[in-house]
Amino acid sequence: MELHIAIMVLVSAALHPLWNAMIKRDAVPEGAFVGNAVMLLLLAGPHSLIGGYDLLAITQIWHLLAITVTAKLVYTISLVVMLRRGDLSAYYPIARSSPAFIAAVSAVFLGALYAPMALVGIAMVIAGAFWLQYKRGVRMLDNTVTLMFALIAMVGTAVNSIADARAVQVVAPSVIFFWTFVFTLPGFVLAFGLFDGKSQGFTRLFPWLRNPLPYVKIGVLCYVSYLLILLAYEGGGEVAAVNAVRQASIPFSVLLGGLWLKEADMGQRILGSLLLAAGIVVIVMVR
Repeated sequence: MELHIAIMVLVSAALHPLWNAMIKRDAVPEGAFVGNAVMLLLLAGPHSLIGGYDLLAITQIWHLLAITVTAKLVYTISLVVMLRRGDLSAYYPIARSSPAFIAAVSAVFLGALYAPMALVGIAMVIAGAFWLQYKRGVRMLDNTVTLMFALIAMVGTAVNSIADARAVQVVAPSVIFFWTFVFTLPGFVLAFGLFDGKSQGFTRLFPWLRNPLPYVKIGVLCYVSYLLILLAYEGGGEVAAVNAVRQASIPFSVLLGGLWLKEADMGQRILGSLLLAAGIVVIVMVR
């Protein structure tokens, strides 16, 4: 992996847990998610027009856009269900462990070849991610339904990454971003509204209409974090390696949790971060 691509991915990884934490701290996280999606639309559209990109160029990759939209809906909805049903420490690492799945799919269906050390690095990243979130007495198989949703979320983000990596070779990242959220936003509103099962299910999703500033901040951070990933793909970043380096968001989240949210188990999580960081170094050094 080239150094400039690694830097883009690491910056993205630093921003990802920050805007996630802002959403989780919101009184209505689902509403914050919807507000964030609206902001992404408002950012991606003008960005594409100012950059001189043709929004209709998306017609060249309708099949990839359909895959991206479906995968993002599956990932986001599964993630919300997973977090509602189970312990973050037990299931979030599974949802974020897409590099191994990506490597398998890329090798079997896309003909990608990986150096043995790159596979070792990916394995270290995944092991570190699990260690970071491990809690004594919490077992992954305590709740098979939640485990299923975590695995579905993992597959969703993996498929999304593969489709995006191919799409940015044809269409500008901001154009892909714009159309992805044109089609996923209604799905988010419908799914999150129905989850509530009450008369306020849909109206509670629009707190950003009364106080937009917090959601502007979330949207900008989210847009930059994901745009950097698409630019990394566009620059030739390999899908599994990019997604492995993205796992750096987990040690960043450990620091954020310890310093901002005052979370516990920092010693264990720092050790997990070191293992994960070592895996990232291996992946970056293998070209």
